[in-house]
Amino acid sequence: MLELDGRYLITQRRPEGRLPLLWEFPGGRVEEGETDEAALARELSEEMGIEVEVGERAVAVHHAYQEYDIDFHVYKCAMRGGEIRHHRVHDHRWVKPNELDQYQFPAADEKTLALLLDLAH
Repeated sequence: MLELDGRYLITQRRPEGRLPLLWEFPGGRVEEGETDEAALARELSEEMGIEVEVGERAVAVHHAYQEYDIDFHVYKCAMRGGEIRHHRVHDHRWVKPNELDQYQFPAADEKTLALLLDLAH
């Protein structure tokens, strides 16, 4: 999760993708032989054109969707370069923790949000 001045970066899924137009913390799938941290840095570069330094893991959640299961890991990150572009995302927002409930997230992200907001208090 990228944080800037007390706001977190969230991205909106593309309208033609799975779970269209829902909001999420940016990231993606880990490829074979890749660490979580390397995958996160690669995905942010590919999806948004930004370079990040990936720090410690903040939250880990397992979620079972009807069609598949995911292990969802959220890492603290710092932006190191680039300018946000929408290469593979529909939109983005920088939001305060108390504003996150104004956005619709997939179920796995909802679990993560509850844990993160609990940590923020």
